[in-house]
Amino acid sequence: MTDGRHSVALISPLAAAGRAEEVVQRVSQAIQLGLFVDGEQLPPETEFAAQLGVSAMTLREALATLRQQGLVETRRGRTGGTFVRRPSSPPVAVLRERLRGMTTSSLRDLIDEQFAVSGAAAKLAAARASGADVRRLYTLVRQLSVASTLGSRIRADSRFHIEVAQASQSERLTRLEVELQTQLAELLWLPPEPADPAELIDHAAVSAEHGAIADAIAAEDGDTARMLAEQHVERNLRRLTALRLAMARG
Repeated sequence: MTDGRHSVALISPLAAAGRAEEVVQRVSQAIQLGLFVDGEQLPPETEFAAQLGVSAMTLREALATLRQQGLVETRRGRTGGTFVRRPSSPPVAVLRERLRGMTTSSLRDLIDEQFAVSGAAAKLAAARASGADVRRLYTLVRQLSVASTLGSRIRADSRFHIEVAQASQSERLTRLEVELQTQLAELLWLPPEPADPAELIDHAAVSAEHGAIADAIAAEDGDTARMLAEQHVERNLRRLTALRLAMARG
C-alpha cells in the first residue's frame, strides 16, 4: 500500500483558491479513474492541502463530504489516517447530468485538446519509452480486454492513456492528460439509455485500439503511434457527440 504521494502528484493543483466542492470533484474523479488504489492512504492533511493548492480548512471540509459519499474513510490510532474506498462503478445518473450540462462545442474543444495531447504523447513515447513502460501498457491492454464492470473498464482505459503520457517523459503532457481523463473518461463509457441511438461502447474494440498503439510504441514507430492515438480520440468524439445530441432530443 502506498501513502498517496505519487498518486496526488498526478493531480494538478486547482487553478484558483479552491472551494471544497471543487476539491471533492477533483479527488472523487481521481478515485473513480484509479489514480488512487483502493485502500491507499492519502497524505497527511497539511501536505495534501498544499499539493492541491487549497487551505487545510477547505481540504477538511472536502474530506468530510468524501466520507459521507463513502469514497474515503478515516481511521484513528498509530496506523490511522484517511484511506481510499473506491466503488466498483461510477454514479451513472450523475455522469449523465454532467454530460447533459455540456454543449457540443465544449465537448469538441475538450476532444481537440486531447487529440493534440494524446497524439504528441504517443509519438514521444515511441522514442522515449522504457521496456518497463511498454510492459505496463500491455498489462493495461489486457486489463481492459477482460474487464467486466463499468468501473474497471473506465480505470483500465484512462490509465492506459495516462501511462502513454508518462512514457513520453513529459511532465506537462502527463498533467494535461490526467486533467483530460478526469473530465472525459467516465463520460466516454456512459451506457446509452434505451431510446438513445448511440451504441454501447465496445470494450474489446477499444482494447484492440490500445493494443495497436502499444505495438507502435514498442516498435518505436512514432508516426504510426501518433496517427493511431489521434484516430482513437476522433472515434471518442463521435460517440460522445452522439450521446449528447440524443440527450438533447430526449
